Amino acid sequence: MSTGESWGPAEPVGPTGAAVRRRTLRRAALTLGVGAAGAGYLWHTDPHQPGQLLIPCPFKWITGLLCPLCGGTRMAYDLMHGEVVTAFHDNAVLLTLGGPVVAYAVVRRLVAGLRGREYRPRLSGRGNAVVLGIAAAWMLARNLVG
Repeated sequence: MSTGESWGPAEPVGPTGAAVRRRTLRRAALTLGVGAAGAGYLWHTDPHQPGQLLIPCPFKWITGLLCPLCGGTRMAYDLMHGEVVTAFHDNAVLLTLGGPVVAYAVVRRLVAGLRGREYRPRLSGRGNAVVLGIAAAWMLARNLVG
């Protein structure tokens, strides 16, 4: 070993800021493309009409009960067509709570990625309990009341 050499790594460990930005842009473009294709298909496929080629809810198929996400496809269709009240009727909790939370997480991850930083949202045990509690209460209310 000659003088001036070190035993440690010559490069920083982990991805560089430029690599994180490139990966973020690549993932965002892919997600946007897949989302646009899905939205284009859903625009012309009314999930309120029977016989449409859409993915059924496996939970409802197995149990006959509505899961906390049931109505999400109908809700998205209604929102794309400007029917906010109908979208609220399809899945009120997903529209009022889920939509804003997902939008916040996506924007936060995109902004961090464009700044060259990683962002991975994490829920604490209490956060998990709150999410599962809301989902369970919503599922019970949907299936018992209506």
